[in-house]
Amino acid sequence: MLVECADGDRIVRLLVDCGFGLKEVNRRLECLGLQSGDIDALLVTHEHGDHVGGAYRLAAHANIKLYMTRGTMRGSAMLAKSFLEAGRSPHWIDPDCAFEVGGVMVMPVRVPHDALEPVQFVIDTGAARLGILTDLGHTSPHLGRMFTRLDALVLEANHDEQMLAKSDYPASLKRRIGGDYGHLSNKQAAAWLAGVDQSRLQTLAAAHLSQQNNTSELACHALAQASGRRIDEVLVAEQERGLAWIDVLQVQVQAV
Repeated sequence: MLVECADGDRIVRLLVDCGFGLKEVNRRLECLGLQSGDIDALLVTHEHGDHVGGAYRLAAHANIKLYMTRGTMRGSAMLAKSFLEAGRSPHWIDPDCAFEVGGVMVMPVRVPHDALEPVQFVIDTGAARLGILTDLGHTSPHLGRMFTRLDALVLEANHDEQMLAKSDYPASLKRRIGGDYGHLSNKQAAAWLAGVDQSRLQTLAAAHLSQQNNTSELACHALAQASGRRIDEVLVAEQERGLAWIDVLQVQVQAV
């Protein structure tokens, strides 16, 4: 996910996660009129391949600052080998401390997921607050406190519980996805969202939808009910087509 923060002539671009190879990343960036060198920082949430698979190569190729927790590095040690051997090192994320990239504040937030030290992010420009919350198996009051009074929220709605139960997935995979360290269902995401302060929330997008165990209609219906929106007011970040640019008070968000 690409986040572009503008303040006058100054633009800061943050890429959250990178599971694609260089060729595909460059293709998607070119569609936006950008190059990999236009990215100021690459923030990695955790070590699963669809999030970190291309991160080290992209950071090395375009000399991008790479941010991750030490646990994420441990979990992706094989991918990191050539990056480290070239004398490079990530900027370490302390999951309890905010950090700054070009005047933009990034607050990492610990989440319950089957990874070594996973985080998600609240990105704050001072004028607008964006929350990115995916890849977690359950919610908590702490998440409610951290992801409050946002102007935009990208929220996981991974699966429909009935579709997952009836799917052809092995029982072990079903337990992993639906477990406390797996992924949020539409129902879980909606229940959490209903209890969050949405007084500033302009834009809501459903993300990380399973192609096998969910539909855009089911996810949008659940989040629309929880937020008092029409179904067509809930956006969807699709795996293939991503998400069109979202403008939020000089912050643009694009799923790439």
